[in-house]
Amino acid sequence: MGVMRAPNTRPIGIFDSGVGGLTVARSVRKEFPLEEIIYFGDTARVPYGNKSKETINRFSREIVDFLVEKKVKAVVIACNTASSFSLSFLQRNYNIPVVGVIAPGIRKAVSVSKNRKIGIIGTEATVTSGAYGRELNRVTDGSFRIFSASCPLFVPLVENRMTSGEITIKIAEKYLVPLKKRGLDTLVLGCTHYPMIKRVISGVMKGVTLVDSSEAVAEELKRVLGAKQLLAEGSGKKGRMICYVSDDPRNFRKISGMFLGEEVAVKKAVLG
Repeated sequence: MGVMRAPNTRPIGIFDSGVGGLTVARSVRKEFPLEEIIYFGDTARVPYGNKSKETINRFSREIVDFLVEKKVKAVVIACNTASSFSLSFLQRNYNIPVVGVIAPGIRKAVSVSKNRKIGIIGTEATVTSGAYGRELNRVTDGSFRIFSASCPLFVPLVENRMTSGEITIKIAEKYLVPLKKRGLDTLVLGCTHYPMIKRVISGVMKGVTLVDSSEAVAEELKRVLGAKQLLAEGSGKKGRMICYVSDDPRNFRKISGMFLGEEVAVKKAVLG
């Protein structure tokens, strides 16, 4: 028999359809340096944005089952599509905390916006789902206005390491200038890839406060784990991080260092 671990020393589980959720993992690593983290990237089935709610729920459940077998104490859904479709489903079916990326981002935006005009940028699937607008209506009195724009080229730009330069700036201007003209004062980066081009987005959106959902998620996770007395304590030794993927790990390994700012172990895992 293995040694039983105290609840607060168990790892935090994070999952995404691919590599984008590593921005969330990086923020969690920064916020919780003592915590062990297990990340799952569903690289064999990416993207999630063109799949049905039933399929996303099935994928999400398979991944969380895998993470629960690894004895995680909480799960972060580092994927906007899975957060909008599967958060309540997972919260109902598991007895550990499950945190998504949408609600923390909206709450942060509401807290910093002064003129109550909030912009959301994301993938086509995230924008058309209306998940951010529904969450805004749920947590406010209806006096806030939301303006959305899909930015489909941002993800391939990031994954091809084009996080700066003239082409990236021109594409950002095409997407963002019409949004800025709406007079918003706060912009939520509604895709986990987008923090990688935050500097370019900030340059186009001068005077607008950017809300990085990955940082908002880390803050929310701290609140949730603290309330349940699940925060790691002790030695001061940095926690380990390991990544599992559902496809060949080589491509993931190549790009993960750019997202994380450190090299971590990457292994292939079989679900089910």
